[in-house]
Amino acid sequence: MIKKISSAFCALFLTFSGFAQEVEYTEYDLDNGLHVILHQDNTAPVVTVGVMYHVGAKDEEAGRTGFAHFFEHLLFEGTENIARGEWFNVVAANGGSNNANTTQDRTYYYETFPSNNLELGLWMESERMFHPVINKIGVDTQNEVVKEEKRSRIDNSPYGKIIYSTGISPYMFDKHPYKNSVIGTMEDLDAAQLDEFKAFFDKYYGPNNATLVVAGDIDAKDTKEMIKKYFSTIPKGPKVERVNIKEEPIQKTITATEYDDNIQIPAKLYVYRTPSMKDRDAYVLDMISSILTDGKSSRMYKKMVDEDKEALQVLAFPRSQEDYGMYVMGALAMGETPLDKLGESMDEEIKKLQTELISEKEYQKLQNKFENRFVNSNSSVQGIAGSLATYHMLYGDTDLINKEIEIYRGITREDIKEVASKYLNKNQRLDLDYLPTPDSE
Repeated sequence: MIKKISSAFCALFLTFSGFAQEVEYTEYDLDNGLHVILHQDNTAPVVTVGVMYHVGAKDEEAGRTGFAHFFEHLLFEGTENIARGEWFNVVAANGGSNNANTTQDRTYYYETFPSNNLELGLWMESERMFHPVINKIGVDTQNEVVKEEKRSRIDNSPYGKIIYSTGISPYMFDKHPYKNSVIGTMEDLDAAQLDEFKAFFDKYYGPNNATLVVAGDIDAKDTKEMIKKYFSTIPKGPKVERVNIKEEPIQKTITATEYDDNIQIPAKLYVYRTPSMKDRDAYVLDMISSILTDGKSSRMYKKMVDEDKEALQVLAFPRSQEDYGMYVMGALAMGETPLDKLGESMDEEIKKLQTELISEKEYQKLQNKFENRFVNSNSSVQGIAGSLATYHMLYGDTDLINKEIEIYRGITREDIKEVASKYLNKNQRLDLDYLPTPDSE
């Protein structure tokens, strides 16, 4: 996920104080297909306006990777009514902040304003959808911005190919476009013509491929009128055909080595292909991550870092996506520890999960962590806005914002053992040695 501007007013977004509260919302569709979700919370004079488009890196054509992320930048260039380079100035001058991010599956833009500027936020997002200026100077400018971002975040950043999956995904996917990185290749962007960028916008950025969410200090009736004013006349775009590519199961260990000019400490990684983020097993894998590496009392940290002092750092996390996910485990070597030794230790922890039920005490601690995470995820109107859009668009169930915790509560110790046995097997993974680039002679 690629971000541009950090929020400046986080303290104003707090709307909860340590307890879970149901998020109330209303949702409806405009005639042009735009899905609208409203959440009214008048406890602080702040409002977030967000638009999520159901287009990500997986929707790009072969030879034209990076378009979705490129548009994350390009659609801040300007519109017919917002001069080039003035978007951020308008937001800042009106006491707001804004951001955008792109994944394999969707692109999300949002502004957070004092609530008396709600109409401004709605107008700006309608401008982005209806009147963007896509021209050569904007494309050329953002091409250089994206190149610099790739250099700083991936090419010249320690472990960048792990963090952004560019050194992982090509091994895990053969047919599915998840094999490509979100940022794409600079060769593809350089080769693209202006008409191709315009065609990409026309195909994916219509109201019928978007979700508008407004959360915070609003009056629902007035907000609906403003939404009608600014969005109802935007023409519907073409119907978007979703990616529907199935991968054959991984049945044999994939062994690989990647080199990084920016590191001195080698790492051992195990990566497994996992089901869609909507699948219940994806939630179980999320819990398994917490068991293995969440905090200093976690299993891998306690064993490999504290006790055996063979790892400097450990990691285990699911990379959840709409069609398939990936589950990444790894460790950075301490001193001269061989990577094979790190692999053996990780396999020992996997084996325990596959053959033994976690203790009741560990299970209760796990449930407490996820209860706390659930409360925190709904602690700001900005976070609520993003969650509402995500649950509607990628999960097909907006009310998961309230009931997703029930999925976690329903996961048993037996489920954890079963899912570890189902997915975390040697013949179903990438075994990756991530090494410093050897000194050239």
